[in-house]
Amino acid sequence: MLGVSREATEQEIKSAYRKLALQFHPDRNPNNPTAEEKFKECSEAYAILADADKRAAYDRFGHAGVSGAGGAGFDPSAFQDFSDIFGDFFGFGDLFGGGARGRSRAQRGPDLREDITLEFEEAVFGKETQVTVRRHETCADCRGTGAAPGKTPVTCRSCGGRGQVRYQQGFFSMAHTCPTCQGAGSVITDPCPKCKGQGRVLRQRTVDAKVPAGVENGTRIRFTGFGEAGAFGGPAGDLYVVLHVKEHPFFEREGPRCASAARVSRSSTVTARATCL
Repeated sequence: MLGVSREATEQEIKSAYRKLALQFHPDRNPNNPTAEEKFKECSEAYAILADADKRAAYDRFGHAGVSGAGGAGFDPSAFQDFSDIFGDFFGFGDLFGGGARGRSRAQRGPDLREDITLEFEEAVFGKETQVTVRRHETCADCRGTGAAPGKTPVTCRSCGGRGQVRYQQGFFSMAHTCPTCQGAGSVITDPCPKCKGQGRVLRQRTVDAKVPAGVENGTRIRFTGFGEAGAFGGPAGDLYVVLHVKEHPFFEREGPRCASAARVSRSSTVTARATCL
């Protein structure tokens, strides 16, 4: 795809990829699905060949050697360090949506899972219960910012608020995520004493859960926004309640919505039929 030989050097691979990326980039080929597909293919090829381990696996096993390890497919994050290369030399600073702007600290909170065990009858007819959850919630004192009340994060001195720092590597000017602010462009100098600058505190909550009639073993009930609070004011994740239904000594369920044709026991000739839900 890149038009390089198996013995191509790292520099040759970079040059070939840069040429093709400029040629097929969607911004230069609007409404051209063929060019877009070519751009994704050459980007995938570069993501594999630029990684020593993936390149070795590809040399030995071909595309099958990297497809299972996440090598296949277009992943824009693989090219974060090259977001400004094209701008430095060709005037396409935002070719990959890059640019020297700090990214927001806010992150969505993780989802949570709680398990509930139900009797067979409770799964058939439904039940109202409660679920106890230990989760991180947004700190009320700093409102999730992580800074002490009345204080705000200050501009990072290492990157000047850009979220990236540059390194000169031969012909290329490489942009990397700022190690001081982790790309946020700002740092907290006065952390909130309650949450220690994390923007979240750990609390235990009780959630009312209504189990509908006819649920199956393994059913998941989703509670939107009841998961972990997001870091630095980010949105909360979701809570998933997973239901586990006990076996009944006489009845067994058959089918997705009916408890039907359940035998009393294997040694008995008596057969009962439960009402279809």
